Amino acid sequence: MAAGPGGGHDPHDLRDLRGDYGHGELLERDVAPTWHEQFERWVADALVLPGVEPNAMVFATADAAARPSVRTVLLKEWDERGFVLYTNLGSRKAREATENPRASLLFPWLRIERQVIVEGAVERVDDAQADAYFATRPRGSQLGAHASPQSRRIAGRAELEERRRELEARYPAGTRIPRPPEWGGLRVVPDAVEFWQGRPDRLHDRLRFEREPGGGWSLHRLAP
Repeated sequence: MAAGPGGGHDPHDLRDLRGDYGHGELLERDVAPTWHEQFERWVADALVLPGVEPNAMVFATADAAARPSVRTVLLKEWDERGFVLYTNLGSRKAREATENPRASLLFPWLRIERQVIVEGAVERVDDAQADAYFATRPRGSQLGAHASPQSRRIAGRAELEERRRELEARYPAGTRIPRPPEWGGLRVVPDAVEFWQGRPDRLHDRLRFEREPGGGWSLHRLAP
């Protein structure tokens, strides 16, 4: 192992920085019959462990010219139709999802040596569903959604803080805060959902549900 300043690991040499995986296994005989039942099982496992955020997911999009971008967001709703996140619809991720309505999600549950990878189409959540979710958000998050012109350049943090002060005056405590018209939900409708379980010697388990042309689903094992 290469030594860096002060005797620590050299941050430029990561070749020997690795661990082995032995938390569990994922075999065909144990997997649920549908991707959403399997996802539910793994979310339940992750929820009981401290330090694991099962709803934190990496959301990858690309613009009309196929230039990719990626960020971590929070899953807020999901069912057999897909995975829902909420955002400013003028943000980069929402603009790209409109220009090129395909996306990928990654749930990196590294503490339990698991990942879930989703690929699919992106569609807008209807206004009624977005209104219902927005009404459940904490007041501070509601004000933040109004205050932030997400992904756009601003002069400095003071600009955001001034916007928030103006909104606090406009909507005093106890006042209903409406959903901003530029804020809404995106649903990733999966064509494929892969469940990855770390195994020793890099011989990981990868089981992938794929949507068939007729609408059904098939299950395949992928080499690690």
